[in-house]
Amino acid sequence: MSAMTFLSGTFCGKEIIIEKILKKSSYNILSDQDLIDRASQLSGIPGQKINNVFFNKTSVFNRFTHEKERSLAYLRLALAQALSGNNFLIDGFAGVLIPHSVSHVLRICLIADMKHRIAQAMKEKRMSEKEACAHIQKDDDVFRVWIDSLYKMSDPWDTSLYDIIIPTDKMTDKEIISLIDSNLKSEVIQPTKASMKAAEDFLQAAHVEVALSNEGHAVDVSVRDGHVTLTIHTNVLLLSRLEEELKSIAGKVEGVNTVETRIGKGFYKADIYRKYDFQVPSKVLLVDDEREFVQTLSERLQMRDMGSAVAYDGESALNLVAEDEPDVMILDLKMPGIDGIEVLKKVKTTQPDIEVIILTGHGSEADKEICMQLGAYAYFQKPVDIDLLSQALKAANKKIQDAKKQKS
Repeated sequence: MSAMTFLSGTFCGKEIIIEKILKKSSYNILSDQDLIDRASQLSGIPGQKINNVFFNKTSVFNRFTHEKERSLAYLRLALAQALSGNNFLIDGFAGVLIPHSVSHVLRICLIADMKHRIAQAMKEKRMSEKEACAHIQKDDDVFRVWIDSLYKMSDPWDTSLYDIIIPTDKMTDKEIISLIDSNLKSEVIQPTKASMKAAEDFLQAAHVEVALSNEGHAVDVSVRDGHVTLTIHTNVLLLSRLEEELKSIAGKVEGVNTVETRIGKGFYKADIYRKYDFQVPSKVLLVDDEREFVQTLSERLQMRDMGSAVAYDGESALNLVAEDEPDVMILDLKMPGIDGIEVLKKVKTTQPDIEVIILTGHGSEADKEICMQLGAYAYFQKPVDIDLLSQALKAANKKIQDAKKQKS
């Protein structure tokens, strides 16, 4: 049986349509949240981080961790595994991840004109017209960013993305369901040998992408009949060595016959390809109001393949901690506003798994004793030998990784 995907603008009546379809059919519904939960189970990545993929909330550490690309790889795997079953109705953003070569999926878009949507929002949410307009615009912007991140298209309602686009404000529910039924019965949407093979290729590509991401790599993956093509979009200094490593990893995935690599359109840009090195910390937050010092330190850590972000005051640091959850923080004590000791207290209270290394030019023995009692991992005075600091960072990272293994 064919599968269906539903994408819709908010306040276009999607929920009622899906409810009525499910009542008269044997389809099982899969929402974005269902797929996020599956992807989280497969990967061990918290569901909220995977959910951020839809909203394009990219961590400041992402160019070092490839966290977004890894989350997307597991989301594709969860979706591809679901497609190997029968009778699925996929509701949400994830549906657009299915390649168009999988032709037994009916891609449905429900939309209405803005005037109708605003009226519905005002009725359902008791909003003013201005509030309703802003709410809908915000929802559409999220969808627009998601589609643009995948297909470089500015219009989320582009007809090339869907098999049918249904104006819900111009048709009755009965007419909409009848139209969907007739399309599902169309010969074009029926499973064929080629379409089922395309679904298998999609699943295998997802397995390859996950295997690569688990080794720290982020490249595009496509598969056809066991032949894997890997596309490298960012510049790399030792291309042949990277190609050999990618081929070796992909070649070990079950069912892969051959692997080739290609250079993508973005290869000649200034960005440098970075493999995520699990042995060194890639999410280090540097907190210090001495801008020149902390920027230099960040550059020196990056030269040692340690990913770092910078905050110049305690309040900014706490905001970054809440949004991006660094693994290790290097923290100065004397800063305007919230000082280092107060930041340390708050971090260790709210997120005790973050390791905090104190690096200060103004601390005393009493300060050191207080910091260690509060849970600091290490305490250094400026200036510090970069190799000594690097050793402490690697040791803190090992402690974090060991703790994660014990939890899993």
